Amino acid sequence: MAWVFLSIAGLLEIIFAVLLKLSSGFTKPVYVVGVGIAAGLSLFFLTRAMEHIPMGTAYAVWTGVGALGVVLIGIFFFDESTNWLRLLFIALLVVSIGGLKFVSDGA
Repeated sequence: MAWVFLSIAGLLEIIFAVLLKLSSGFTKPVYVVGVGIAAGLSLFFLTRAMEHIPMGTAYAVWTGVGALGVVLIGIFFFDESTNWLRLLFIALLVVSIGGLKFVSDGA
């Protein structure tokens, strides 16, 4: 269940970051409220995951999933760059997240 909590936390981090962009510097109240809710829930689920997954692994996976998701949303919805070096580093991030899951001694 800890990895489910961590996955939820990562997805909420992606939502939090996208809403942060859409808030236009905290000038759009609906998005600002969404940022607060998504960030709070993300931290809640991260905390629950850390009860069974080592802190370093949980935090690295949480930030990695968030970064990966935000980069992909940036590419597909905000017309961000897809040059080959950027895609290479995204692939390395995916491998790193998978590696941490594989070698983790947590649940």
